[in-house]
Amino acid sequence: MPDDRPYDIVLFGATGFTGALTAGYLARNAGPGCRWALAGRDPAKLEAVRERIGLPGLPLLHADAGDPASLDGIARRTRVIATTVGPYLSYGEPLVAACARAGTHYADLTGEPEFVDLMFTRHHARARETGAKIVHACGFDSIPYDLGVYFTVGLLPEDVPIQVDGYLRGNGRPSGGTLHSAVTALSRAPQAARAALDRRRIEERPAGRRAAGRPGTLRYVGGWALPLPTIDPQIVARSARALERYGPHFVYRHHMAVKHLGGALGLAAGAGALAVLAQIPPARSWLLGRVLPGSGPTPEQRAASWFKVTFDGRGGGERVVTEVAGGDPGYDETAKMFGESALCLAFDDLPEVSGQVTTAVAMGDALIERLRRAGITFRVLGGPKA
Repeated sequence: MPDDRPYDIVLFGATGFTGALTAGYLARNAGPGCRWALAGRDPAKLEAVRERIGLPGLPLLHADAGDPASLDGIARRTRVIATTVGPYLSYGEPLVAACARAGTHYADLTGEPEFVDLMFTRHHARARETGAKIVHACGFDSIPYDLGVYFTVGLLPEDVPIQVDGYLRGNGRPSGGTLHSAVTALSRAPQAARAALDRRRIEERPAGRRAAGRPGTLRYVGGWALPLPTIDPQIVARSARALERYGPHFVYRHHMAVKHLGGALGLAAGAGALAVLAQIPPARSWLLGRVLPGSGPTPEQRAASWFKVTFDGRGGGERVVTEVAGGDPGYDETAKMFGESALCLAFDDLPEVSGQVTTAVAMGDALIERLRRAGITFRVLGGPKA
């Protein structure tokens, strides 16, 4: 990475709800040695964010997701770009392409599998050539799961088959941007399947090792575990394929945990209804009109939110139970995870990898240590390492 670039980090999309929270986090935590800037298309809104975070001298850069030349300009001037501009399937690719060309590390908050697969097929090879790390899903999707499994695997014997089950508990409210991304992804199942197939045709797989990540199954484990069909198990499986520490045969199963059967059935029915409505254009428009991008819960609502993910890992005759936990998952903790990811990419001693990589592969232990210092817990609940 050239050291003559004027910025260490550029935050693109700071005028959105999560972007503004991330700007505030960086203002409090980046430190005086970090050269960073805000980028967006509306100078007045950027100025309002800068005033709100109390950094009157912070540079403001013009960039527009619809203007590739402006994205090339900011990519060449910084070492890391962190972007909250979504839905990424609609607005994200030109910035990924600019970072891949410029050798600039890239981080986003996407939970859209189709976008991640398309970016791999179109830009992974170029990013490997230039040394850029393209790191998707640097928020609640998918850091708690990717790094939580990475942490759990490190406590089990080496060179043995490993299975990890993850169970999410918590509460929180989605933002308008999150809802728009989810509905868009649900409405494009055939396109997502084609993108995944195109990726499998060109992606190298490790010789002599297997790794899989999938939603779990409905079952009772002292409470009810529901299959959770998010992007997270896909991200975990990609980390497992890239890192030999996950063993010769690795399986991750992803669940939502609830106490009562009624709650489980209600969640399942709601998810099914959302998936059906997303396929019907008028219903989809109605859903998207319910909450506008850029909106989100109040500070009081966020203060009452929390998450805990429990991981049950087994391998080599041993079992370990771990937990990753924090506060408001969708916003305050996502801003924290995202901000620390950008700082980690900019300043930490990291593995020599490039191209499209996961948080575990790109940052691993360094990011876990940052998140622990920031108040997100990674702890052992039971097993030989407790």
